[in-house]
Amino acid sequence: MKNIFNDDAVENQGYYYTTNISLSSKYAGRRMTDITLESLAIKSKNILDIGCGDGTHTIELDLFGEPNQIVAGDVADKAIKIAHNKSIGRKVYYMVNSAYELPFQSKSFDVAILRAVLHYLDNPRKAIQEALRVADIIWVIEPNGYNPGLKFNENFSTYHIAHQEKSYAPHMLNQWVEQLGGKVLYRKWAGFVPMFCPDWMANVMKWLEPVVEHLPGINRIGCAIYYFSARSK
Repeated sequence: MKNIFNDDAVENQGYYYTTNISLSSKYAGRRMTDITLESLAIKSKNILDIGCGDGTHTIELDLFGEPNQIVAGDVADKAIKIAHNKSIGRKVYYMVNSAYELPFQSKSFDVAILRAVLHYLDNPRKAIQEALRVADIIWVIEPNGYNPGLKFNENFSTYHIAHQEKSYAPHMLNQWVEQLGGKVLYRKWAGFVPMFCPDWMANVMKWLEPVVEHLPGINRIGCAIYYFSARSK
């Protein structure tokens, strides 16, 4: 997976969904940032951003969340170089590392963020385990594995297939946390706009998004993302 994301970074000078950004990708990406800022207290905290990619969303957290410091890492070295160049002057330190072997002592951070990372990994449980080890709280955002539209994209979208995306059922993510000695503290479903859809569809779905998010039962199937916080027991 490292190579395809490095290729993306070189071809687009960043990732396809952040640099050659469609309206739908803009809506979807900003919703993930907004729910993080709404639900997670990061002001004056030390943050670890695991799988930060080209740094676009790391910069948003630094700009709007006012953390003390963000350390951000990714296995794709070319993406990290782009992230660093975009973040000069900010309190963000970038490094190339694997989500499976984080070079930090236990509980080095207040919060570790795994934003839309696990569905690209061969061993997502290991990434969760490492995040629980190095931080007091972990914050995870993932595609909602209950959503049939996402499952369709995984099987038929050229982009999703090339990047080997595989969404997980929320109950499975919760189960992994428990099996790894953690406890889910807060969980919710959000978002309705899928990336890479036509602008007219993105606008309609964005208008419907608040309704879908607040309908019990419907949100578990219709929302695009599942997010939760957890910590070690």
